[in-house]
Amino acid sequence: MFTWGVNAGTMPRMSKKPRKNIVVIGGGTGTFTILSGLKRYPVDLTAIVAMSDSGGSTGMLRDELGVLPPGDVVRCLVALSESDTLMRKLMDYRFDSGNLKGHRFGNLLLSALEKTAGSFDEAVEKASEILRLDGRVIPVTLDKVNLMAQVGTDIIRGEEQIQMAKLNGSLKHIWLEPVGRANPKALKALRDADAIIIGPGNFYASLVPNLLVRKIPETILKSKAEKIFVCNLMTKVEHTKDYTVADYTAAIEKYLGGPVDTVIYNNTTPDASVLKRYAREGDTLTSWKDLPKGRKLVGADLVAKRMVRMASKIGTPAVESSLVRHDSARLAATVAKILNIKPKR
Repeated sequence: MFTWGVNAGTMPRMSKKPRKNIVVIGGGTGTFTILSGLKRYPVDLTAIVAMSDSGGSTGMLRDELGVLPPGDVVRCLVALSESDTLMRKLMDYRFDSGNLKGHRFGNLLLSALEKTAGSFDEAVEKASEILRLDGRVIPVTLDKVNLMAQVGTDIIRGEEQIQMAKLNGSLKHIWLEPVGRANPKALKALRDADAIIIGPGNFYASLVPNLLVRKIPETILKSKAEKIFVCNLMTKVEHTKDYTVADYTAAIEKYLGGPVDTVIYNNTTPDASVLKRYAREGDTLTSWKDLPKGRKLVGADLVAKRMVRMASKIGTPAVESSLVRHDSARLAATVAKILNIKPKR
């Protein structure tokens, strides 16, 4: 498409389409996966990241240094980094011996930047410069919050403890203490977004905590953006036992306080041997036999063909488990098709 100058004989100029603003809400591995795929497209990416993590290296740094949780923010910084491979590996490097055993270098760097820069927000900005980010990473709140849950008559404190608790049928209430005030940068990003993507990710550790922050759900619902929910591939026996795509959608909409526009879900079955490993723990493939009504539904083969092996967090038994993951490229391509976006040339 060309635009012509006012004066006769003026050479035509190419009119560039504005890049779409895409906001991804979550934290952890799921957010890393979708960001890694979407950065191959000509879009402006923003990650809004949960700030309630209390386990592993992050939890130790929170307790010992009084800093805000760096772990999920670091994952998003690495996902959007344009730095060379060595720098990204450095940020992901985990010490395996000595007093720093279990700590990731990126967590230490971000915590040190917070101490020297004077605020976590400024630390993220500085880290973004160091890693040459193609996008932005925004903590959902800058308040020191803890995830809390009432399970039956018991009160459970901390995201790490809640992850291990059996919530099915017993969860009465989940909240942040104190109630976090939304980061103004997060609210602006949501208002300016063309698309807001929630998920994939650990439901109660990565997704819900963002929606418990004051003003975040309301701002999402008021936004004119396309609201997309990416459903998890698997269920978690302690939290989402036997969930279907419809169950996951209803659950996220409960905390959002309103409907999403589009639901992306996997409609293929991974290798049976992998599913058997999950079955031993009680986890199952999310069923697509029951789908939500009144939403745009997009089913696709989204399972990564190469299974990922991940070590347990520090403080837990040193056991590795084989994990089913979203395929980063195919998930991003599915989002791009919905939003009519072509890959970078």
